[in-house]
Amino acid sequence: MVPSHVRTVRRSALTALGALVLAGLPSAAAADPIPVAGPAPSAAQTLGADRPSPHLLGALQRDLGLNAEQASQRLVNEAEAGTRAGLLRNALGERFAGAWVRGDTAAELMVATTDAKDVAVIEARGATATVVGRTLAELKAVKAKLDAAATRVKSLEAPVWYVDVVKNRIMVQATSQAAGTAFVRAAGLEGEDIGVRVTTERPRLLQDITGGDPFYINDSARCSVGFSVTKGDRAGFATAGHCGSQGATTTGYDRTAQGTFQASTFPGKDMAWVAANDQWTPTPDVKAQGGQEVQVTGSAQALVGASVCRSGSTTGWHCGTIQQHDSSVRYAEGTVDGLTRTTVCAEPGDSGGPYVTGAQAQGVTSGGSGDCTSGGTTFYQPVNPILSDFGLTLTTAAALTTPGRQEGGVQAWTAGRVYEAGTTVTRDGVTYQCLQTHQAQGAWAPAGTPALWQRL
Repeated sequence: MVPSHVRTVRRSALTALGALVLAGLPSAAAADPIPVAGPAPSAAQTLGADRPSPHLLGALQRDLGLNAEQASQRLVNEAEAGTRAGLLRNALGERFAGAWVRGDTAAELMVATTDAKDVAVIEARGATATVVGRTLAELKAVKAKLDAAATRVKSLEAPVWYVDVVKNRIMVQATSQAAGTAFVRAAGLEGEDIGVRVTTERPRLLQDITGGDPFYINDSARCSVGFSVTKGDRAGFATAGHCGSQGATTTGYDRTAQGTFQASTFPGKDMAWVAANDQWTPTPDVKAQGGQEVQVTGSAQALVGASVCRSGSTTGWHCGTIQQHDSSVRYAEGTVDGLTRTTVCAEPGDSGGPYVTGAQAQGVTSGGSGDCTSGGTTFYQPVNPILSDFGLTLTTAAALTTPGRQEGGVQAWTAGRVYEAGTTVTRDGVTYQCLQTHQAQGAWAPAGTPALWQRL
């Protein structure tokens, strides 16, 4: 989102940080295009992992200790693992207990099940099986009780809790064992296998704040542009909810008039979107090193263990790995649920900025602890719920979109809609099941994207 008259001078602008996006909803095409003869595109090709930006590769090498070949291979492995994990999730059904990748190049896909009879099925897909005691659905149900307790118990001594699929348990982060135990007791979960991690770290909102490019709220506070988005004929960007409330006005990096917050949710969630005036143009760019940009092509959610990179104007371009999805964080200002926990460092000034895995948008910076000198932990608000809750379309580098149609009352695949893994849809009389959570795009219609959809 950079004023048009400035783009030839400084292409990054708001856009720089802004963008993992899907340009506006579509022109019509009655059916999926006939696939070109030849093999279906691989997951890496579909998600853009086979052609990563050199700025992304460079940051992965620096922050994860990889060489160029390892960084490139890791992105391909992560993309392929996401599709295989989705297929296994659908095959295992209620017995599925989570999936993650591990190893320097994410070469090993781990899939958990509660039934030893599933081991052969998992290994046939090239994954490593682990048999555990609780399904992912059971873990989420336990965490929901902690979420409910957090509305009654306001102590900041137990500021973080999350589903840990690797350990097959719920973890609570607290300043003391007693504080963690008290929170568990308040949720009525005594006797449950819930781990308590004792640490003095307290996540805080990363205000002061900027991201690839900064924007200013009511001419005072600063935050970071996340991703360029559209809603109907209006263009703007997604960012963190704690950055501003509905109706607040914004100015851009150059202090010229920019837009207005259309919606904002915080606490509970940490999401907002700003509608920009016609001087600012949405792009699929995210600011990387040295004023360069990387581009995003979609919003397929990455697995636990996958690499992720963040852009922020205070600390620049940094990478790490995803530790857990579905984390809850109790900030001083209130509790936020559904965040993703990462090893990427951040500092005040980085809030609202975008997280990217390969060429896929992941989320916007919420808060964290530590810094980029000694290292730390950060949490991001996933982007797909932002798009879904506010009815937004991500702006992407290859935004070819086509509308879906109703088919006999069954949920029809529709471009622009966010689909959760496991969702079943129809398209041109064929039924498909979603493999990876993402926002649908015309270029990703089910028939041509086996990395995202399984034909039933």
